[in-house]
Amino acid sequence: MSFTGKATYAAGATLPEIVEDVSDIIGIVSPYETPLLDHLGDPARPAISTIHEWLEDTLLPNRGQINDATYVNALTDTNFVVDDASIFRVGDQIQVEGSREVMLVTNVDTGTETLTVIRGYGGTANEALADDQVLHILGNAALEGADRPASRFTNRTRQRNYTQIFTSSVEVSGSQQAVRLHALRDELDYQKQQRLRELVRDLENCVINGTAPAADQEGSTTVRRTMDGVIRRISTNIF
Repeated sequence: MSFTGKATYAAGATLPEIVEDVSDIIGIVSPYETPLLDHLGDPARPAISTIHEWLEDTLLPNRGQINDATYVNALTDTNFVVDDASIFRVGDQIQVEGSREVMLVTNVDTGTETLTVIRGYGGTANEALADDQVLHILGNAALEGADRPASRFTNRTRQRNYTQIFTSSVEVSGSQQAVRLHALRDELDYQKQQRLRELVRDLENCVINGTAPAADQEGSTTVRRTMDGVIRRISTNIF
């Protein structure tokens, strides 16, 4: 026989008699909130002023560029001008970016910024050279028993960045704080946690993409102090 008693649907579309099934966990759809900050961890030396300074050093460059629109256009050219010949040494194996040909530097003229090379070194196939091509120094091959090369070095530089103020606010009514809520014990505390998550997320964004003003970076009553992000600080070794 068919069922004729009371069923859940008999209470109506709103189901006023039935207790809601609400999870006691609040989900936040953000699997990676701050991947860079999480990877870096807490700093060994946190900033204690509005200006934070540090020293940077660099390795000697291993990339140059052809600067010769006159006659670097053939497969057999053995002399060509570069932007800065001082970064090259006799014995350097060099290679144009994207090319398989290896060239061996036999002479460096810093007066005319000209390199003399052996083309197709080691049996590699010659490829046409062109102005503005990037040259990679693969490494230097020294002669056995040769005198030491001239010393080369880089100078350390002092870098600085300004700290940025991140702010937010929380306000909860007395009634909202007093009533019983699903999945929460303290609305005020929860709102604080949410705003802190947002501030850390904003910090992550500014650490990566932040930009400082061109002038008055220290800030004023009308200029907001903003930090330079990682991308703005990187000037070399960009791929």
